[in-house]
Amino acid sequence: MSRDHVQSPQRSARAAATGAEAPFLEFLARGASADAYEQPVLVARAEGLPPERIAALEQAKRLALRVRSEMEGRRRREAELSALFETAHDLAGLRDLDAVLQAIVQRARSLLGTDIAYLTLHDEAEGDTYMRVTEGSVAARFQQLRLGMGEGLGGLVAQTARPYVTPDYFNDERFQHTRTIDGGVRDEGLVAILGVPLMIGPQVIGVLFAADRRARVFEREQIALLGSFAALAAAAIDTANLLTETRSALDRLARAHEIIRDRSGVIERASDVHDRLAELVLRGGGVHDVAAAVSQVLDGTVEFAEADVTPAAALEASRAEGHAVRHGDDWIAAVAAGGELLGALVLRGHPGLDPVDQRTLERAAMVTSLLLLARRSAAEAEQRVRGELLDDLLDARDRDPRLLRGRAWRLHADLDATHVVLAARLDGAAADADQEASARRRLWSAASHLAATRHGLAAARDGGTVLLLPLDPGDTATTLARRTAGQLGTAVHEPVTVGASAPVENLADHPDVVGAAYAEGQRCLDALGLLGRAGEGAAAEDFGFLGLLLAGDRDISGFVGRTIGPVVAYDERRGTDLLHTLDAYFACGMSPARTKDELHVHVNTVAQRLERVGRLLGDDWQSPARALEIQLALRLHRLSSPARP
Repeated sequence: MSRDHVQSPQRSARAAATGAEAPFLEFLARGASADAYEQPVLVARAEGLPPERIAALEQAKRLALRVRSEMEGRRRREAELSALFETAHDLAGLRDLDAVLQAIVQRARSLLGTDIAYLTLHDEAEGDTYMRVTEGSVAARFQQLRLGMGEGLGGLVAQTARPYVTPDYFNDERFQHTRTIDGGVRDEGLVAILGVPLMIGPQVIGVLFAADRRARVFEREQIALLGSFAALAAAAIDTANLLTETRSALDRLARAHEIIRDRSGVIERASDVHDRLAELVLRGGGVHDVAAAVSQVLDGTVEFAEADVTPAAALEASRAEGHAVRHGDDWIAAVAAGGELLGALVLRGHPGLDPVDQRTLERAAMVTSLLLLARRSAAEAEQRVRGELLDDLLDARDRDPRLLRGRAWRLHADLDATHVVLAARLDGAAADADQEASARRRLWSAASHLAATRHGLAAARDGGTVLLLPLDPGDTATTLARRTAGQLGTAVHEPVTVGASAPVENLADHPDVVGAAYAEGQRCLDALGLLGRAGEGAAAEDFGFLGLLLAGDRDISGFVGRTIGPVVAYDERRGTDLLHTLDAYFACGMSPARTKDELHVHVNTVAQRLERVGRLLGDDWQSPARALEIQLALRLHRLSSPARP
């Protein structure tokens, strides 16, 4: 059979792939819907094109849809961050409360992708709740609804001061249905509704809603996001109330010129810090930048502290009340989002604090929570992308070197560098399934952070975590495994065991080697468990001759070199016969007297040679474990060496 005939199927496949990407690239360029990507395949089948052409179109379609999904995810995250920053900026420069509330409702609706969003406020004079702002509403009766306290989904949110969500409003019996409210909801055609409280301190002043005209399940991140918008809305209302109160005070105290001037100075300072915080948010500042800016305004030392190092009672009181609380000579303002404590802003050594300065500290805590949520969202998105790329390498799903290198480059990873695959798992016993799942999430989070800082990849797999880390010059798989076990154990506060593969190269051109290397790392991980070495890190080279069984490539020459390499090199350089002496010594039951008869030399000669071996291999070379490995290495060396003439 000719060479051309043998290779013709390959050329056919390449020919089929030629031009397959073109229609999908056009779809990506013009932002076509997902349904449009099916059209080229359907047309190809209808026209009876060859199977390899259809297969190439299918592959190109899958890759294009994956790119489209990633692009949409990035656009969505950018929209979320932009909306949060713009809303914070609107709040910092508050001039028109209605405009700010309208912007918050509009952005909440856009960000959550709902049909309608609306905001209700409590009317203290009438003792009920009324619609303040709506976006997307088309029913006049719905826009004019007034809800009695405790009625409808909003009443339940106001009573409990907690978010509530219903996927099917009319079939939900958790709250009180009334004819008036149900009629308005029916006119609007709403089905799924999410409501979060607007709170000033412990008091619920209203409810922010997002709703759809179809059944829908709202995710936890969406609930937390709407909660952040509700906090901004409450802050806008609170700020507007504060400004109103200030203006009234100025009118009443017109004759007290000094008091008015002092009050104006305080307000200007609050406005200044708001502007500073907005500027920090817009230019991408961090939590420590916020603390530094507030320190200048309050003429004190403001620090961001983690929740676990902040006085627990004061932190919980601040979170519950929604205000900064005094703790000794310090003030503590909880940094929270969606009920989760993220830390605190602590004003040190400032026992006397003006109420407006207290509000300033509280606003800074709120901006800090938005920054932390934004950073977390970006970090989680990057972790997911790193995990997806490593999953593709482990399963060898994507074999296009150019695409693999491009995906890795966007994550600051280099698939052409030498890497080690590490399998890691927790060895602490969990009390229940929830604690075990939480521990695994902490391990994955720590591994993802380590991979990001080391320009590697990480993914959760097989109840543990797998990492792909570059191997630095002068480093070994063993030292990398031990260092990784220590770093992960410190991060999760539990023992973490790590098994490492031998170094692997050219991952973009040979992605299948990643799966084989992972299997080798798992075998080392299991071996560490069987040997009772939990919390350690090791590679196959650390297990002596057992490493031959653990290693995926059965590196015989490497085992021989690690075990008796110094003796082999010495014989080659000096022309001695230490290897032959070792063979005879072990064959004679490690007896120097019998060895000298076997070699026909004096016993002192045997002793001198064995002393030289000890200097080359170490003083413990005759211990049972080392002696067994040396004998195995001698035999493997003899079998792999050319026969003597």
